[in-house]
Amino acid sequence: MYAQMVKTDANKVRDLSEMTEEERAFQARIDRGEKIEPTDWMPEGYRKTLIRQIGQHAHSEIVGQLPEGNWITRAPTLERKAILLAKVQDEAGHGLYLYCAAETLGVSRDELIELLHAGKMKYSSIFNYPTLTWADIGAVGWLVDGAAIMNQVPLQRTSFGPYSRAMIRICKEESFHQRQGYDIMMKMANGTAEQRRMAQDALDRLWYPSLMMFGPSDKDSVHSAQSMAWKIKINTNDELRQKFVDQTVSQAEYLGLTIPDENLSWNDEKGGYDFSEPDWSEFFEVLSGNGPCNRERMEARVKAWEEGSWVRDALMAHANKKEAAKTAAE
Repeated sequence: MYAQMVKTDANKVRDLSEMTEEERAFQARIDRGEKIEPTDWMPEGYRKTLIRQIGQHAHSEIVGQLPEGNWITRAPTLERKAILLAKVQDEAGHGLYLYCAAETLGVSRDELIELLHAGKMKYSSIFNYPTLTWADIGAVGWLVDGAAIMNQVPLQRTSFGPYSRAMIRICKEESFHQRQGYDIMMKMANGTAEQRRMAQDALDRLWYPSLMMFGPSDKDSVHSAQSMAWKIKINTNDELRQKFVDQTVSQAEYLGLTIPDENLSWNDEKGGYDFSEPDWSEFFEVLSGNGPCNRERMEARVKAWEEGSWVRDALMAHANKKEAAKTAAE
C-alpha cells in the first residue's frame, strides 16, 4: 500500500475549482497559517506527501550516522571522540523524533523501514559518499549540516504540527553540529601543509554533493509546487541552494579555502553568487542506487535491523506481559 503511495504524490497544484468543499476549507486553514494536527481532516495527498517527506528525512538521519560512526574510534583526540559520539547519538534521536511524527499519520515505523530496505523510500544522496579522511568529518559538519540547517529551519513553520515541533529541537542540535564541523575545518586549515591540503580536498569532493542535498532544480522537481501550496515546504530547492552558497562562500574565504567552482562570481543585480550547477546526472545515478556507497549503506542498515530483531521481540514480549498482568489485576 505505502510503496504505491510513494509513487502517486501530486506533482502540480490543484485549482480551487477542482477541490471538494472539504479540500477548500483545508486549504483556507493552510493559507491562514494554522497548524494541522493528526486528528484533523486532511486530503489523502497531503498525508501521503508528509509521509514521503518525513520518512525520507528520518531515514537520512539514521543512515547519516554511518559515514561518521566509523570515525569515532579514529578521531585524533579523546575530546574529538566524545564530541563525535555525541553527534552520532543526536542523529539517532532526530530519526526517532521524525519516525514518531510520521506514525501520527497512520504509518508504522516498521513499514517505513521496510520501504527503505526495499529501495522504495530514499534518504539524502549525500550519505552515499565516503568519508575518507578526518577532514571529511569536518566538511560533513560544516557543509552537510550547514545545508541541513538551511533546509530545516524553515520547516519549523511547516503546516503539520508534529513535524514543525520536532524541527525546533532538531535545528538547535544541528546548529551545534555545524559549528563542530567548522571548528575541525579551522584547525585543519590552520594546521600543517598536509592538514590544509586534506581540508581543501574534503571541500573539493563534498561541495557539489552538498549542493545536491536541496534536491533537483525547481523546474525538475515533481513535488515542490504542491508541497509549497500546502506549506509542507516553505522555500523552493533553488532558493535554499542559493542561500547556502551565499552563506558558505564567505566561510570558505575565512578558512583560506577555495570553493571548487571556476564560475563562482558575485552578481550585484541579484545580490548573490552565480555558481555552477551540480552534475544532475550524477545525482539521479546516486538516487537510483549507483552511488559510491549505496550498497554499503543499505547492507549496514539491513544488518543492524536483522541483528536487532531479538531486542524488539523482547521488548514486545515484556510489554505484553505487563499489559496482561495489569488486566488480570483489574
